[in-house]
This record gives sequence, structure tokens and C-alpha cells, in this order.
Amino acid sequence: MNAQNTTVHAPLAHSTRGAFMPRVFISAAHKSSGKTTVSLGLCAALYARGHRVQPFKKGPDYIDPMWLGLAAERACYNLDFHMMQRAEIQHCFGANAADARISLIEGNKGLYDGLDLDGSNSNAALAKLLDVPVVLVIDARGMTRGVAPLILGYQAFDADINIAGVILNNLGGSRHESKLRAVIEHYTNVEVIGAVQHDASLQISERHLGLVPANEQQAARQTMQHVGERIAAQVNLDRLLAIADSAPARTWDKANPVNADTPDSGSAPLRIAIARDQVFGFYYSEDLDTLRASGVELVSFDTVNDRALPEVDGLIIGGGFPEVFMDELEANSTLRHDINTHIEQGLPTYAECGGLMYLAKSLNWKNQTRQMVGIVLGEVVMHDRPVGRGYARLQPTGQNVWEESAEIPAHEFHYSSLENLPADATYAYEVARGYGIDGKHDGYIYRNLLAGYAHRRGSGQLGWISPFLNQVRTHKDAPSNTHRSKQA
Repeated sequence: MNAQNTTVHAPLAHSTRGAFMPRVFISAAHKSSGKTTVSLGLCAALYARGHRVQPFKKGPDYIDPMWLGLAAERACYNLDFHMMQRAEIQHCFGANAADARISLIEGNKGLYDGLDLDGSNSNAALAKLLDVPVVLVIDARGMTRGVAPLILGYQAFDADINIAGVILNNLGGSRHESKLRAVIEHYTNVEVIGAVQHDASLQISERHLGLVPANEQQAARQTMQHVGERIAAQVNLDRLLAIADSAPARTWDKANPVNADTPDSGSAPLRIAIARDQVFGFYYSEDLDTLRASGVELVSFDTVNDRALPEVDGLIIGGGFPEVFMDELEANSTLRHDINTHIEQGLPTYAECGGLMYLAKSLNWKNQTRQMVGIVLGEVVMHDRPVGRGYARLQPTGQNVWEESAEIPAHEFHYSSLENLPADATYAYEVARGYGIDGKHDGYIYRNLLAGYAHRRGSGQLGWISPFLNQVRTHKDAPSNTHRSKQA
């Protein structure tokens, strides 16, 4: 289904619940424990009960938040130490959790996993920062008595972490469940609040970047309903709510640190086209909020079905999977030509990863080549293994009209490379960490286009939104600007 048909709504701006914010952190002992499926099921089950559920995802991720937002029918927000200051994390959580019956944070990887030796960017660190009780999802395949030292070790490793319950996952039957419950009750003081039997029907299709995005799934809501029903039948939702209610009351600074631009009251709102369809959908909810708060009217368009850009002052093309839809993208030659023309004429444009791929000359995957927009003078080639993966840092080169100077935190995860670029290509950034376009540079610049492989946070002092909007306003106000897009 198209992103327009799966849009979830941001929460109300003001709280009636004060500092009481029921919240729970769903984590695991290790990656691939079924934590995401359980989290999705919990969100869907609680929503089906009539509760207002606010989902969050720890780490830089687009796909899981799509599914979490769909399950809760409410926009999911990312919380990440690399991309955000601690005060920004607290504000983002507090502002969006304020009116929810329960907030559910899904962790990434294992509870204590993280880049730094001291665990300062781990899931546990986030749980401590937000004073959130943890429910540990344990993949119990092949486990019996060994589950006890695992739980005890996780409790002992950091006494400040409140492991308030466990959900056993991938159980082999009722006897297996009974044995594990008896072991946990005998050796630990942790409550088993759920036991989920191995069930192939709970598996969501995956591809090289993780779960298939919800905006591609024709039966996405039916899938979430099924997962919610199965989890509700095997997890004690009342006990989960009680754990969430046990979280201490907290009050965080109400000042908004995302630094949304204050629009000029005397000027017309900026109209910016944004690709939101089955191909492109990788946008942070926080950034969409910040754009709207900055006086931007976001005008969605469909790269497969629309024949021309709407009348706009700027253009955003985020990440996605253009390789999967390269036949459809090539077939829409009218839109490709229109985008090329307007960028050539100076339309301010920002593109990330999949957006960069779409703007290239061509895309090659599985020995098939398809023509793309052609404004970026390189050819995209898909590979079997990741080319760039993980956290990144970008150092501005001074070549960008955005006039950035500080090192920028980012992340990347792409299986493609951009080849045969001109030797004199201009780049906005040198890559201090990561791979970018060629291992040394990222941020291809052409006229008023900035396109790179790295994904950046748009909000905050180092975000891309403020400098991009400055560029859009400057271009819009220029006397010689005659390049506004025509209405489709």
C-alpha cells in the first residue's frame, strides 16, 4: 500500500497526564530474539484494546518504525545517542509520550550491546536515561535450566537496570514452557509475563535491510492484526501495563531543542515535494514534525504513478528500495524528465541513499540495467554485500551552499555503489567515518542539489532541515527565480 494510505498521526501537543508517563522498554539478550515481532504484537494488541500506544525505536532505523507506527496507528519516533543529544532524546520522548496510555520503546540488538566499551550508547543506557523498566525477550529455543543464569547475569551486570519481566519466545510446546517457568520461578525473582510458542505465521518477510517496509505490504494491517491477536493470547497485557505504570514519574525540560525554524509571518508557507510511496518512505517522524513546524507544506508525490512534480519550492527524496521497483521507475519517464529539468533549473533538492540512486543515470541489479533520472552523472550498481554500513561522520568540505562547518553525525546502510562519476565532481563532505559515495566523500553537489548515501537527522543544530530551508527560501526569493514546478 502507498505511504499515503498508511499515514499515522502524531500525538497531541499537550499532556493531561502530567509527569506520569507509563513506559516499558522491550529488549533482548541478543539480536534476532524475536524482539521486533513481540513489540509489534504488543503495540497492535494494546491498540486493539483501545489504548493509546506511543511507539519508539532505539537506534537509526526506518523500517521497524514504519511497522511499529502501523501497529499502534501512531507515528513512531527514533531515539539514538549518535544522532541526538541526551536532552533531545528526553524531549522527544517526553513530548510524544505525554498523552499516551503506554509508551513502548523497542531496543536494537541486545540490552547491553553498543559501540562504546562503557555502554554509554547501549539500550541499557537509554533505559537508564528515561527511567524505563525493561522487559527482556528471550529466544528460548534449546534452553531449559540455562535460562536462569542468563537472567541472573543480566540483572547483576548493571544493578541500575530494572528487569521487571521476561517474555519467553520461540517455545517448543507446553512442556518446554512449563520447564522454563519452573526454572525461572525457582532461581530468579523475575516475572514471566508471556510465553510465545514458535509460530511461522508470525514471521514478516525480510530482505537485505531487514523487515520489508510496511508501506509496501498490501496486507500490512491484516498482518499486524494477526500478530497482535497471537501475542495477546500469549502475553499478559495487564501485567505489561502494570510494569509500565511502575515507571517513576519524570518531568523533562519542555523547551524544544529540535530547532524548528520560525517561519516569517509575512511570507507564504514553503511548499516542498516529498517522495512518499511504495518506493521511498525512509523519513524520521521527528523530521516531518520539524518541517511542518517550520512553516512547510509537505506535498507528497508518487514516483511510480505521478507524471509531474506538483507546484513546489523544493524537493526531498528520502531512502527506500528503488532497485526493487526499477522497472516501474524507468517506465515513468515523464516524471524522471520533469525532475531532471527542475533540478537542472535550480530547484533546491535534498536526497538520501535511495533518493541518490534514483537521481543517478542508471541502476544495475541482478544483471539488469534500468534508466533513472540522470541528474547525478554516475551509475548505480547493486552488490551482494553491504558497501556502507553503520554509523558515519561527515566533515563539511566548504563546497556546499548550506555553509555547514561542524562534523555531522550520520548513518548508512547501502548495498550499492555509485560508479563512473566525473573526476571533477563536487562533494559537500569528506567521510570521517563510514564509506559514503567513494570511501572518501559524500554529498554530491550539482546546482542546488545535495544527494548522498549517508542518512542524517534533519532536526537539531546539526540537522539538514534548517540549512535546506534557508536554501529554499533564498532560491524562492531570488528575482531571477522562474523555475517553479508546473501543477501536474
